[in-house]
Amino acid sequence: MTRALLFDMDGTLIHSDPLHIEVFRAFYAERGRAIDTEYFLKHIHGGSNAEIFGRDFPGEDAKALGDEKEALFRARLPERMDPTPGTHALLDRAKAEGWPVAVVTNAPRLNAEAMLRTLGLADRIETLVIGDECARSKPDPTPYRVAMERVGIAPHHAIAFEDSPSGLRSARSAGAKVVGVRSSLPHDRLVEAGAHLSVADFTDPQIEALLRD
Repeated sequence: MTRALLFDMDGTLIHSDPLHIEVFRAFYAERGRAIDTEYFLKHIHGGSNAEIFGRDFPGEDAKALGDEKEALFRARLPERMDPTPGTHALLDRAKAEGWPVAVVTNAPRLNAEAMLRTLGLADRIETLVIGDECARSKPDPTPYRVAMERVGIAPHHAIAFEDSPSGLRSARSAGAKVVGVRSSLPHDRLVEAGAHLSVADFTDPQIEALLRD
């Protein structure tokens, strides 16, 4: 059966949440606000900059704040990081089977491209869908629908890998089979947000069973 593998970026292909938390905490502290990991996971994790900064800093230019924060993130991004365990094997499997692959992310394009280079995956991803470049970003299903259209796959043949509630809702609403990645949230939270199953990483045998289903 032809399938498409659709991956979120932050927290799914790359364990970047600790770096994002560090940057957000410093960014908010400069503006007189103290936030912790719990706040990040509840109010920021998986959201778009327009949503986050429009809510937390009303009256300021959300785009300018987002651009500043993302520049700080890219400056702190290591030159090289390993992707989530099992990534290369899963991409090898997709290539051998002729399955299209896409990354669907709320990260800005500059961040997404920088992370793909850091992971050594820039040449392995065929399609990159940026939430802010769509009519609506996650948690709306539009980014995943755009990805499915671009790779030419029906929703029921798509498998999406996500780590945040907003991403899970987006992929599930678009009709994909959704796998939650337990990089920051536990199984119960991922399933509550829409995951059909959850894995620690891409070496989990549940993924092989899903690919054969």
